[in-house]
Amino acid sequence: MKSAGRVLDLLEYLSQRREAVSLSQIIRDLGFPKSSAHGLLQTLTARGHLTQDEAGRYILIESSHGFPFRPHEEPLVVTARPYMERLRDDSGETVLLSTMNAHCDIRRLAKCVSHHPLRYDVHLDAAITPYCTATGRLLLAHARPDVLESYLSRVQFLTYTRYTVTDPAELRRLLAKVRRDGYALNDQEFITGSTGIAAPVCNGDGEVIAALNLGTLTSRFLERRELLILMVREAAFQLSRAMGYRP
Repeated sequence: MKSAGRVLDLLEYLSQRREAVSLSQIIRDLGFPKSSAHGLLQTLTARGHLTQDEAGRYILIESSHGFPFRPHEEPLVVTARPYMERLRDDSGETVLLSTMNAHCDIRRLAKCVSHHPLRYDVHLDAAITPYCTATGRLLLAHARPDVLESYLSRVQFLTYTRYTVTDPAELRRLLAKVRRDGYALNDQEFITGSTGIAAPVCNGDGEVIAALNLGTLTSRFLERRELLILMVREAAFQLSRAMGYRP
């Protein structure tokens, strides 16, 4: 019974963190004996519930207690993790990885949260409004024309802050600018005081498969605007190369 309890404790712990965790950290946080923790982790990995990144840290793949990765998402998340952590550490800000389906529903896959006492953070399963977020605009800008037109024809444009763009013609202009500039920016359009920057992650065929997003307080963004944009674009480019992209 103790072993079964530890399995549940371990799954709940990993589902709440939603980031790669080392064996030593698991032992410290849960107080498990090293041999017991290692055996449970190896069993869960062999059964397909966990995977390990390049540093040997463990990430939850599938659990009824957590947020499951789909089969095609796992390699992306595992590959992206070190680039996300490096961007988080270099910028000091929160980093997220998201994808979008053909219905323009956006799914957050992973996050690396800033260590700042005052920081941007969001639940992975929280709803995303594509037309007024950096991640959403980035992915809409690179969607197929028919997918974009379908979205624009059915979406209800709501005003979330005094900065929210709700005019379809202006939004089309902004999406064209995203394609031209290579990044998307959301400056307080969804949450006052919050700014997001997103850049495309491409696969070996040159298709945009995800958005790498940096979320920060607007006050900190204004202090380092050009540097933060450059850092996000460079991290997304390096991740794309790791996914097989060759410009």
